Amino acid sequence: MRPVEALLSVLRDEGVSTVFGNPGTTELPFVEALAGAPDLTYVLGVQEASVVAMADGYARAVRRPAFVSLHAAAGLANGLVGLLNASRSRTPLVVTAGQQDRRHLVHDPMLSGDLVGLARSAVKHAVEVQHARDLAVLLRRAFAEAVRPPAGPVLLSVPMDLLEEDGPVDPPPARSQLGGAGPAAGWREAAALLAGADRPAIVAGDGVGRADALAELVGVAEALGAVVFHQPMNDGLGFPTTHPLYASALEPRNSAIRAALEGHDVVFVAGARAFTAHHYEPGPPVPEGTSVVQLDDDPAEPGRVFPVALGLTGGIRETLAVLAEALDGRVPQASGRIAVAESAHTAARAALRERALAGYGDAPMDPLAAVHAVDAGLPADAVVVEEAITCGVLLRRLLPLERPRSYVHTVGGGLGSGIGMAVGSRLGDPSRPVVAVLGDGCALFGLQGLWSAARYDVPVVFVVMNNGEYRTLKDTVARRGRLDGFAPGCLDLRPPELDFTEAARFFGVDAVRAGSAEQVTEAVAKAVASGRPVLVDVPVTGREE
Repeated sequence: MRPVEALLSVLRDEGVSTVFGNPGTTELPFVEALAGAPDLTYVLGVQEASVVAMADGYARAVRRPAFVSLHAAAGLANGLVGLLNASRSRTPLVVTAGQQDRRHLVHDPMLSGDLVGLARSAVKHAVEVQHARDLAVLLRRAFAEAVRPPAGPVLLSVPMDLLEEDGPVDPPPARSQLGGAGPAAGWREAAALLAGADRPAIVAGDGVGRADALAELVGVAEALGAVVFHQPMNDGLGFPTTHPLYASALEPRNSAIRAALEGHDVVFVAGARAFTAHHYEPGPPVPEGTSVVQLDDDPAEPGRVFPVALGLTGGIRETLAVLAEALDGRVPQASGRIAVAESAHTAARAALRERALAGYGDAPMDPLAAVHAVDAGLPADAVVVEEAITCGVLLRRLLPLERPRSYVHTVGGGLGSGIGMAVGSRLGDPSRPVVAVLGDGCALFGLQGLWSAARYDVPVVFVVMNNGEYRTLKDTVARRGRLDGFAPGCLDLRPPELDFTEAARFFGVDAVRAGSAEQVTEAVAKAVASGRPVLVDVPVTGREE
């Protein structure tokens, strides 16, 4: 067996059927081998940031590691933003980057470099393969490491000449079957602390969604009658937003988190990576006198940022299941708490919808009205990929999300992921329609992903909230009272006017510009029904009126 054949054998055995990449000369041996492997599909992207974003969305949809092939130092550098996002979002990826021929490296050829050093800060682990006999073993390790908590991307640097070697290597080692984690030790103590709380609250982290544990967390919340917040800038759905106990997503500011949790004597943090604040503020996120019970599958997480009364490490779904069973019927006040929370939840959502409807009108539209109009055009089983920054905050408040994996975001902060992630999400799960809601600035960072959507005819609806400015920066500067100190136009995207329908058509994607809120709803619904990739350009004002 040749080294490249061993590589393909491991991919098949690990369940890989799709390779995301942008090839160069150092990947030619791999690409040539794929030509004779009809069971492995190569999904081409025309820029590596879009390639990694597609793989990220795909991995989340199929719930196993996605495989990515990048080209040398330059291709890896382009893909780093996606790898940083995947690391922060705990998305398992196995990435190979083609290194130059080892016999040529002494001459410092073009595109060569320290690929391991370049990638190290953006991935869980990185290693360069030195011997053909080691390739299959290291690839096996990469797949295992990618899913081991905390999950994330793993990189292998693979020299071109290593793949071209003709000498036989041993068959790949068999794939190991590893058991899942059980309930966390200390769950009984956690149940006692939660049952004894006078005003409990829960923070639902992205780990709940990744573990497919929404139902189990609902059971814990209902047994306690505890209000539930999403972690700041949540990447996915950790709790149904239509549930009477759902409060909101926490704002990514320590002062806002403290205010939301104030008065709760015990807070249960389930599967959340600490509390991600967007900007520095003095003071801790947890109010003084509030006890925290924190559960995570990563043993380094509990107590990492704020002190906890009890830290639990184990399977998130398994631990939530035993907690829900242990707490069931143990808290007589739960039903009364649920009734109070339901009243507040219903009133808040009704007031928000009323405010949105009051803003309906012609373009440029009120942002809250525009996102409400998008929601009105969504089918019930839609997956929403959101990278809209300021409009995204409004969208989160409105979306009635109930089904697991209905919402996709990245807390990584590297812009331009939304288009590629939406394409990968649909490729990974063709059974559900995918609608991407994008800010205009975010869309500009990742426009190349539209080429892949058109090339493979991936039926995704791309909705661009077009306000012509970096609104989130203006809002941040305004809060600091320094807007007058900025050079005119440095936070604006116009002139010229950005018409995203022209950009979409350049890449071969159908497009329409909405002239009113009603047209937004109609355009989204028609685009979903078309079964084609479609972009909807939605002109909005800079802020909610």
